[in-house]
Amino acid sequence: MITAGDFRNGITFEMDGSVYQVVEFQHVKPGKGAAFVRTKLKNIITGVTVEKTFSPTDKMPKAHIERKDMQYLYNDGQLYYFMDVETYEQVPLGADILGDALKFIKENMVVKFLSFKDKVFGVEPPYFVELEVIHTEPGVKGDTVSGSTKPATVETGAVVRVPLFVNQGDIIRIDTRTGEYMERL
Repeated sequence: MITAGDFRNGITFEMDGSVYQVVEFQHVKPGKGAAFVRTKLKNIITGVTVEKTFSPTDKMPKAHIERKDMQYLYNDGQLYYFMDVETYEQVPLGADILGDALKFIKENMVVKFLSFKDKVFGVEPPYFVELEVIHTEPGVKGDTVSGSTKPATVETGAVVRVPLFVNQGDIIRIDTRTGEYMERL
């Protein structure tokens, strides 16, 4: 069991027959009245985000989310196929389950399958990926404004804001949690 007073970002718990993950939380202690916890929760099965207020003493059963390494193999146009790195079993998934993670996954990359009670609800790419820039406008000589960025399309099709010195063909590191450029390699 977990109490609302112990909420932190990323914690998962069961409530009303569904599994929720804490996206944001705020402990509030008003001048008058009892303290409470204001939260933004994401239903991990449906993806719906809700806001809910709890008493710090409210208790919920903690949900155990299983993470399993799977290797992305290929896309047949409709489904994306992954292979269990231990048993070599192939598992097809639809784009609706992959969501935004699809922007940073390329063939042969190892990702984590997220499942609850043997039902896969999402895929987690590695925190950092290295991808090739396939299209970006060339930087203009003398354009050295500090902090300026331009859009760049990487090999998976994702568009990332990069500094002006990044060129087509460069390999860049991207933080998949935020979708931000980290460095040129």
